[in-house]
Amino acid sequence: MLEIVQAGGWLMVPIIACSVVSIAICIERFWSLRSNQVLPSNLLTQVWRWIKNDELDAKRFKEIRNGSPLGRILAVGITNHRRGRDIMKESLEEAANSIIHDFERYLNTLGTVAAISPLLGLLGTVLGMIRVFTTIKLEGTGNAMMLAGGISEALITTAAGLTVAIPSLFFYRFFQRRVDQLAIDIEQEALKLIELMQGGHVAQFETPKHNIDQINPK
Repeated sequence: MLEIVQAGGWLMVPIIACSVVSIAICIERFWSLRSNQVLPSNLLTQVWRWIKNDELDAKRFKEIRNGSPLGRILAVGITNHRRGRDIMKESLEEAANSIIHDFERYLNTLGTVAAISPLLGLLGTVLGMIRVFTTIKLEGTGNAMMLAGGISEALITTAAGLTVAIPSLFFYRFFQRRVDQLAIDIEQEALKLIELMQGGHVAQFETPKHNIDQINPK
């Protein structure tokens, strides 16, 4: 492997760096965008049960808010439920936009890696061919070692760039689709909360004491 890297020339360094960045982002996004982490099962049902039974105290409210992205959405809705449907819906949309922005973290970087990796490989190809033609011009076609070195550099960097770019592009699209699906699921849960809390069943519900700045951090 080291011999292949050395044969590819100095452009293998940024290509390898791109591969490291791509792998790190993929691992981090896989971990952060787990469905059970973002949308805990039956969370809305449990919260609604606590509200109806007047069991939603400050401790449970804090656990909901800090437990998951969906919990943050529900906490914002609970906080603003007395301000009317429109205000509640607007506050939920703002909170959802912030959370979706967090979901998309590092995806632009992953897309950039997918775009520049083949270009780095192509640059290596161009430099390798320049080396080949320069050798032919100076020494003719008799120096097979020099010719092989230039061609090898050209082919290795191209292959390395594509090897990084193809999976990076795949996972970039994959995570974009995952974010879109999570956004739809969160929107559905938010709409359910609006219907539940604006249906006239919790008119006397008291919001637990909390710090609103902690729910919507700037």
